[in-house]
Amino acid sequence: MGFDEPGEPHVLRPEKLPLPEPGENQVLIQVSHAGVNRPDVFQRKGSYPPPPGASPIPGLEVSGKVVAIGKGVAPEMLNRKVCALVSGGGYAEYCLAQERHCLPVPAGMEMAEAAAIPETLFTVWHNVFERGFAMDGETLLVHGGTSGIGTMAIQLAKAFDLKVITTAGSAEKCKAAKDLGADLAINYKTEDFVEKVNDFTAGKGADVILDMVSGDYVQRNLDCLAVDGRHVTIAALGGAKAEINMAKLMSKRQTMTGSTLRPRSDEFKALLGDEIRTHAWPLFEDRTVAPVMDETFDLTDVAAAHARMEEGDHIGKIVLRVRDID
Repeated sequence: MGFDEPGEPHVLRPEKLPLPEPGENQVLIQVSHAGVNRPDVFQRKGSYPPPPGASPIPGLEVSGKVVAIGKGVAPEMLNRKVCALVSGGGYAEYCLAQERHCLPVPAGMEMAEAAAIPETLFTVWHNVFERGFAMDGETLLVHGGTSGIGTMAIQLAKAFDLKVITTAGSAEKCKAAKDLGADLAINYKTEDFVEKVNDFTAGKGADVILDMVSGDYVQRNLDCLAVDGRHVTIAALGGAKAEINMAKLMSKRQTMTGSTLRPRSDEFKALLGDEIRTHAWPLFEDRTVAPVMDETFDLTDVAAAHARMEEGDHIGKIVLRVRDID
């Protein structure tokens, strides 16, 4: 599924393309399901073009079966069920992926679930634990607690013994976040999250903040970020520019950082995948952590899936069904 010109969901349409051939260190995946992510929406609207060399077809994560392998790939990868982080091309019947960007689908996990994992898992692991240096016993504030990123961040943080505070836009979403394990869920439409975070932490503030809003949230985040706290920005849904009080930041020795995953090198994402396989994937194998599923659409209903995401009422992940794979 692609599009000729940016626009509303209806611009997405079927395209017929040649079957891709895997290159060195690549596998060809017969796609079962593809995850839908906010960057897909931005790409469709023309504000998030794919990086050089990436497929112009949207879709950053898939599940399916490896049906062909390139030079240098372990032979045992052939016919293996995997989920994979990809730099594009997920909304398709077949998709190329780097071998080391793939994760084996655990026994008993649905393929729809598997497709809902890679993008959020790689993003949260890198930004919360590598850039944010989150450690057990610390407090994490994550905005958008019922988004795909938020639901993943809550579960991973709790699995590694962090306290978790989150924000959401309704009582229903706050309850869902609490049910996932959040220690405190704040309705940002009716409550001041700065006041609530500081009250909950007895004035200390959160040690790590994972922010997808940016804009005028940044200074508010810093106002409830602890001394030596780490502020990690991964999106700018509320605006790309922010005005902050540098004197306060310096006095509290706060660190600000941010990242985007898609344009990073294949080698970087491979190393990230290696770390995830060792430290995080066992949590999915024993169901300590599991994706929160919102709704599954057929690939032909991709416009409805994008509309669902843009409405903002979803809790967890939206995925596309391409085919059933035994």
